Formats: sequence, C-alpha cells, structure tokens
Amino acid sequence: MKHKIVTIDGPAASGKEKISKYISKKWQLKHLDSGILYRRLGYILLKDKVEIDKIEEVKKKIKKIKSIPYRKSKKIRTQQIAKIASKIAIYNCVREFINKLQYDFVKENKYYKGFVIDGRDIGSVVFKKANLKLYIDVNPKIRAKRRYKQLIDSGEKSIYRKILRDIELRDNKDKLRKNSPLVVPKNAFIVNNNGEFKDTIKQINNIFKDF
Repeated sequence: MKHKIVTIDGPAASGKEKISKYISKKWQLKHLDSGILYRRLGYILLKDKVEIDKIEEVKKKIKKIKSIPYRKSKKIRTQQIAKIASKIAIYNCVREFINKLQYDFVKENKYYKGFVIDGRDIGSVVFKKANLKLYIDVNPKIRAKRRYKQLIDSGEKSIYRKILRDIELRDNKDKLRKNSPLVVPKNAFIVNNNGEFKDTIKQINNIFKDF
C-alpha cells in the first residue's frame, strides 16, 4: 500500500505541531514531529558533553547512536535544547541522520494509511514527492507571544523580548543555512496562522476538500 504523505513546513513557533495534530486526528494520519528528533539528538549531545562546535565530535557521536525515541518529553522542550538543536541543524551529517530516521519511521509504520510530518525542510527536501504540502506563515511577534505563553505555562521562566530576538535570529539562520534552508516548498499551499485557530482550520479544510 502506498502511503499518503502530508508535509507541514514553516518557521519556529509557527504552530506546525498543533496544525499537524489536527490533520492527524481528522484524516487519521500518523504524525511525526521532526523537531523532536533534532531536540532528542541535542539532548544526547548535551548529556554526553559533546562539543557541538566541533563537527568531527558530533559525527563520532552520531555513528554510535543506534536509535532515537520519537516520543515527546518535557526535558527536551527547554530553550537550551532548542538552541542546541538549531546549532547542530546546520551540519549536513546531522540532517542526513535525522532524514534517515524519518524515512525509517514511514517504513516501520507501513500499516498506517498515511503520515503528516512537520519541520523546516520536509516538503522541500525530505519528502519532495509528498501528496500535499503546506507552509505555515505567522508574524514573528505573534510567534514570540505564543512561545512565551507556552514556556510560562510549562513553568519555565522567560522574557518576551529575548524570545522574539531568538526567533528572528533562528529565522535568519534557517533561511540562510547552506544545507536545506527554510523555503516555501514547490507546490505548497501557504496557510496564514496569524489569527484564531478556527480561521486556520477553515483554510486547511478547504485545502483538504479533495484529499
């Protein structure tokens, strides 16, 4: 059975996970958040005291890793892990490693009718031939406010202005990096997620009407 694949691309804190969960539930697709894999790897490198600024050290560690859990965890949702994930994401060896994990995820879950996978290069690089591609567009200030609330609700101290600055720096880094930069994938539908989620849902339902 050939799987249907829906890709969700967009910048940091654009609401990709929430949108993916909605699509997963409504159209019964298996969800994979690629960001978890980068965060998991970042957590492993931090725990094992690997110098992430030295690519050879990162390569050595990756070769020793047999598997990475796909499940979510509070310990990988911190700002510290997010920054590490952002730094290692520029390495081609890291992106190849994470991409393979995503391909394996699809193969290992072959009994599902399809998948919704979100990240920053899913429709442009990882699954170029996806059945449907979405790109989530949100103003940086709105994203910063949402991330701030998310961190406060989870009990982590945070400052809005610092979050906004980090998001703007992350956007710049993601768009300018040499390996798999953040772009609007070819043939992707652009979803405006600046407003209330009900408005976003209307856009998605309209896009999916013939799916």
